[in-house]
Amino acid sequence: MLLLGIIGFGLLVGAAAQFILGRERGGMDMAMALIAGLAGSFVGGLLSSLLAGDGIEFRPSGVIGSIIGAVIVTAGMRWWQAKNR
Repeated sequence: MLLLGIIGFGLLVGAAAQFILGRERGGMDMAMALIAGLAGSFVGGLLSSLLAGDGIEFRPSGVIGSIIGAVIVTAGMRWWQAKNR
């Protein structure tokens, strides 16, 4: 059940990152949303939670860090795809 929650949260954060950066080609790329959400959530959420002193608990600073991390990962993935076209 925890694994499904993590995947769902990753999709939600990745979709939010794509919404913030603007949609590409008229829709949401679910694979990119999942990858960016999970990677950004891990890196950004963990770093912001530890810097804020919250530890590894579910806090607003971790959610905000997760979204910021996902935005960075999504922007990097889009840059990489545009570079390789």
